[in-house]
Amino acid sequence: MAVPKEQIMDVRSVVEAVAAGGDDVEIDTPLYVVESLCMRCGENGTTRLLLTLIPHFRKILLSAFDCPHCGERNNEVEFAGEIQPRGCCYSLRVPSGDKKLLNRTVVKSESATIKIPELDFEIPPEAQRGSLSTIEGILIRAADGLEALQDERKKVDPKMAEAIDQFLIKLRACASGDSSFTFILDDPAGNSFIDNPLAPSPDPSLTITFYERTPEQQAALGYLADPSQLGGQSDEVSSEGINDVPHRLLNEPHGSVGARAGRQAIAQGNSAEMAEALFRYSAPEEVMVFPSTCGACMVKCDCKMFVTNIPYFQEVIVMASSCDACGYRNSELKPGGPISEKGKKITLHVENIKDLSRDVIKSDSAGVEIPELELELTSGTLGGMVTTVEGLITKISESLERIHGFTFGDSLEEDRKSKWLDFRARLDKLLSLKQPWTLIIDDALANSFVAPATDDLKDDKQLTFEEYVRSWEQNEELGLNDMDTTSADAAYSSADAEPSKSADD
Repeated sequence: MAVPKEQIMDVRSVVEAVAAGGDDVEIDTPLYVVESLCMRCGENGTTRLLLTLIPHFRKILLSAFDCPHCGERNNEVEFAGEIQPRGCCYSLRVPSGDKKLLNRTVVKSESATIKIPELDFEIPPEAQRGSLSTIEGILIRAADGLEALQDERKKVDPKMAEAIDQFLIKLRACASGDSSFTFILDDPAGNSFIDNPLAPSPDPSLTITFYERTPEQQAALGYLADPSQLGGQSDEVSSEGINDVPHRLLNEPHGSVGARAGRQAIAQGNSAEMAEALFRYSAPEEVMVFPSTCGACMVKCDCKMFVTNIPYFQEVIVMASSCDACGYRNSELKPGGPISEKGKKITLHVENIKDLSRDVIKSDSAGVEIPELELELTSGTLGGMVTTVEGLITKISESLERIHGFTFGDSLEEDRKSKWLDFRARLDKLLSLKQPWTLIIDDALANSFVAPATDDLKDDKQLTFEEYVRSWEQNEELGLNDMDTTSADAAYSSADAEPSKSADD
């Protein structure tokens, strides 16, 4: 059978074809071949492009270059989807002699940095572009790159060459598993990944941290424009936008704002469940509008905010913004009032279909536990959300499948694959209520909430709230041990004293 000849396309046709595919990436996505210049010999080679989807992880673009003239070959992995809301940092402890950890699959995006603190070694994003490899492969590639120019270094700077030779011995010892080290993968874009063979259970050797990006990281990812251009724009926002706030609020009478404006503000966010759940309790009295800038394109937009009280819970602040220029939307739920003196542990015994419809507010500081599955999510996982019990379980399942992207890949061992399929089946059974189960939400700041099924909280026998004193470690993690409010207390005291003094006069 004759093999069909590959058809070489121009770059514009490839871009149009990939863009026309949209979000639906099928398994049989065609392989595009583009003629491109070889940077080694200057002749024309071929680059093959394949748009594919790693199951439950990300949409990626694989590219492979081959030059028939000089034999130059390389491959790259680029992410075709969106940048994640937060950056991620994976830290894997690799003990000496454990070569299985060196075979962990690693997805490194073009914005990720790799660090090995024990060697004071760092691979910046520009040193190794996006790649799909293993820990051993990344270290060997780095060692080969350092060793490639050693002959030239020995002629120019023998001392430097000797120091690099000594360092290469240590680096190759790590790559072969003879030395223990810590492998850190830090990606501000949030698109990098280290495989967890114990999934869905946590890996004691692997630590995953999600964080908010700094302005410098935002600029490096292309979110921010040139600072010289931002200067005039920020001045314009601060001088004109703030002065417009009272006029915007006064355009409509106070009584006409009500629930209609509240629903409009929340509808512009990315969570319809948030609006539906909050408005079961109360409608906002007034929606405040203030100028802001889009986090994606830096165009001026409006941020809408209102404050409401939830019975048996506390005051909450709902914020929603939408950009008409790029379509970016964001909604947040923040706790109002002071920091609670104690933490809160909420236990719900799910026994019937009505329990799945209970409203749940999970804050950023809350952890989730399901003892029947031996499942425990640490604080910060999934972020803050307003949903239901059923929605929370669904989001947990989707999040685990998205994070553990190689769960159904061809390279996965059968025992690990069957283990994950069994766990997912048990997770899905929770929603079918074939047997009762327990949902535990532990929030050190007491900013989480599960709605009772009765008018009186005491009459709900399936729901219990337990307050506890936070440990020193919890206060340290939340930054409460070093918090000093004496200056603020003095300022508030003086502000309260001035009106009383003027009244006496």
